[in-house]
Amino acid sequence: MEETQAPWSGRDKLSITAVRAIVTAPEGIPLVVVRVETSDPGLYGLGCATFTQRFHAVAATVDRHVAPLLIGRHPADIEDINRLVHLSSYWRGGPVLNNALSGVDQALWDIAGKRAGMPVYELFGGRVRAAADTYLHASGATVEDALDDAQRLLATGLRHVRLQVGGPGLGTYGAPGTPGGYPSAPYPDGWDVNRYLVATPRLFERARAVLGDEVELLHDVHSRLTPKQAVVLARALEPYRLFFLEDVVAPEHYDRLPSVREGSPVPIAVGEQLSSLTDAARLVQSHAVDLLRVHVSTVGGVSACRKLVALCEVNGVRTAWHGPGDVSPVGVAANVALDVTTSAFGIQEGHVYADTVREVFPGTPVAVDGYLYPSDAPGWGVDLDERLAARYPPETGLHERWAARVRRPDGGLESP
Repeated sequence: MEETQAPWSGRDKLSITAVRAIVTAPEGIPLVVVRVETSDPGLYGLGCATFTQRFHAVAATVDRHVAPLLIGRHPADIEDINRLVHLSSYWRGGPVLNNALSGVDQALWDIAGKRAGMPVYELFGGRVRAAADTYLHASGATVEDALDDAQRLLATGLRHVRLQVGGPGLGTYGAPGTPGGYPSAPYPDGWDVNRYLVATPRLFERARAVLGDEVELLHDVHSRLTPKQAVVLARALEPYRLFFLEDVVAPEHYDRLPSVREGSPVPIAVGEQLSSLTDAARLVQSHAVDLLRVHVSTVGGVSACRKLVALCEVNGVRTAWHGPGDVSPVGVAANVALDVTTSAFGIQEGHVYADTVREVFPGTPVAVDGYLYPSDAPGWGVDLDERLAARYPPETGLHERWAARVRRPDGGLESP
């Protein structure tokens, strides 16, 4: 293993002794966490490596390819270890390798905080705000059902809510659809873009009438529009003053985002499907987004996102990290540490974890009146009970089946 060791000596004899992936699904969603152990008994770190759709591949990458590179390394060499893992497969990046890298990266920051006796946010330079404002998802099969759900969430103290409404067919994103919505079409359970472009402004017109002007409203397109359609929708939503309109086009068309953003009267939030630090940086530098919305582990972890944060700060872009149920509680803690240490913070997506998740992950962040507060415990402040985690084995195939049934009425596959 000499070739993987740094050409310098650490100031002490501490070293990495084990690296392994732990996969658990206490809420039915496969979560991947990397545990890095050290030669100091009891000193270990946890990092989020959750790529729900390919969790087996991430776990195998960690255990079989990444772990052997790190045994014997000093855990303080975070930047060098990041670069080593990034370059190790020769072909760089991608969601599998980047999630494996993120799990190691976040675990090393967890160890750094524990060694210093400090929460990680203090290692990042300390807070510029007390907590991170969050939003949750409201949805329903009908407009009135969606607004009832939104009012339930707002009653808990939230100030931001994402609205999604169902429709004919089963392809509607983020809300229940109606089976057989297009009975005369080749695919009766399809999703129709033209109906969507008409129905969505009606949802927000009604939302403003019912919810009032004080609440901030958000909406996720989920990458299903052409650049021209994205501008049409954004202009139709202008009277309703959305906080942001999310993922309006597929990643294949991100080169068109600067013109989409220029033509949009509402803020554009994009980045969830990016799996490259460089591609995310290009979105910021090309003025393609108002809010950068990446899945932190899929671009390589908090070290990568700290670089993106710096770019956002100097380019007038805000952050809106991806944070639904397929981010582990460790990943949420990392998101919040980034949120409270940058002036570029915009909003944090939230998720209310089931009791089973909080039992498996002691210290799981819980929002209070819509705010997520960072833990003051050393490191991330989140642990993992492996005995309990083993009770919730993950199931393969759920997301693949979901993707296969999102089609247009003519039968053509659509972005899920």
